[in-house]
Parts: sequence; structure tokens; C-alpha cells
Amino acid sequence: MRPVDLAIRLEWTAAAVAAIVVYAMTGVSWWLFALLILAPDLSMLGYLAGPRAGAVSYNALHILIAPLALVLAGVLFAGPIATAVALIWIAHIAIDRALGYGLKLSTGFQDTHLGRIGR
Repeated sequence: MRPVDLAIRLEWTAAAVAAIVVYAMTGVSWWLFALLILAPDLSMLGYLAGPRAGAVSYNALHILIAPLALVLAGVLFAGPIATAVALIWIAHIAIDRALGYGLKLSTGFQDTHLGRIGR
């Protein structure tokens, strides 16, 4: 593994740990965490409609824009469940990146912005 790849994975690992630590501070049940940690992967069902639709649906739930907006809304409007859901979502994305799973390209599930999965 190249040093830059290791640095990126460590950075995402730190982001995952931070999201989980902040989640713990919310006091929301760990059952919710267990229930939702893999929920963004349901977006893979988009691949049933082909690689382009699959990439769009997968990427829509694996970018940080929506969960960051949700965590902000949760904090601003005192919504602990919204904040907790957003932190779970952020943890999911960060864990994926730490494991080397990137945003999908329309050429196929194995092709990501971080390179081909399983290389």
C-alpha cells in the first residue's frame, strides 16, 4: 500500500472513530446504531437497474453532503434522533472509505474513485 493510501485510510478511520464517539455522547440507544449502520448499503439495490443507475443510487447515500446537513439540522433544532442518524451515516461512510470502498463509477460496482476494489 502506498503511503498516501495509508494516510487516507487512517484519516477516514479517525473520522469513523470521531463519529462513533460523538454518537456515544448523544445518549441515543446503541440499538439504533446497530439497526442503521448498514442501511446506506441498501442503495446497492440500484444495481438491479444497471451499473449507471446503481452508481447513482449508491453514491447518493455515500457522500457526506446529506449527513452533514442532517447533523447540522439536528444540532440547530435540538433533534437528538436526527443527530444520531446523521452520525451513524457519517460513521458508515467513513468506515467504507477506511476499508478502501469509494464512490462508484458507472462502469461497474468494482470501479471506484479510489481504484478498483480487490486490486
